[in-house]
Amino acid sequence: MTEALIVIDMQYDFCPGGALAVDGGDEIVPGINALIDEFPAVILTQDWHPAGHSSFASSYKDKAPFETVEMSYGTQVLWPDHCIQGSDGAAFHADLDTDSADMIVRKGFNPSIDSYSAFFENDHETPTGLHGYLQTRGIEQLTMVGLATDFCVNFSAVDAAKLGYDVTVLTELCRGIDLDGSLSAALEGMKGAGVKVV
Repeated sequence: MTEALIVIDMQYDFCPGGALAVDGGDEIVPGINALIDEFPAVILTQDWHPAGHSSFASSYKDKAPFETVEMSYGTQVLWPDHCIQGSDGAAFHADLDTDSADMIVRKGFNPSIDSYSAFFENDHETPTGLHGYLQTRGIEQLTMVGLATDFCVNFSAVDAAKLGYDVTVLTELCRGIDLDGSLSAALEGMKGAGVKVV
């Protein structure tokens, strides 16, 4: 009972046709569903932004998506508006087995700070509460799947490894954005942090 599956951001806005679509993002849903039954604990994460979030390019007069700005916590990539609270794009993919989830972690709801990781907001200090939940349940081993490999999966996996978890990322059940080489950098960064990248 010390293992958990973390399914990251399997939402319509990250799937083909969505506001921030990841190529092939919907292809991994059946494989994730097949894996869910193998784990005693399943946690889903959900990007959950208020309209006008500070990470949206539309919140700035002179910025376009995928440009960057400097925030108090460092450099922030600006995204197209996506996963707005209560929108169709923020919903989990309809084919995803959400009924088996023990917990849903919503992130990115603070308008002034983005949140890629399942564990911390982008200041790397403000916790989401997931670590406390996993500790309470005695979970030590985490397997991560979902979207996108080079952002939310990467940040979640690295943070989990820093917190002392035994972390595996199943790349066949992830898909990446690959923004200016971000995918290869993320894979190397995860390995460097001690994450098993399978």
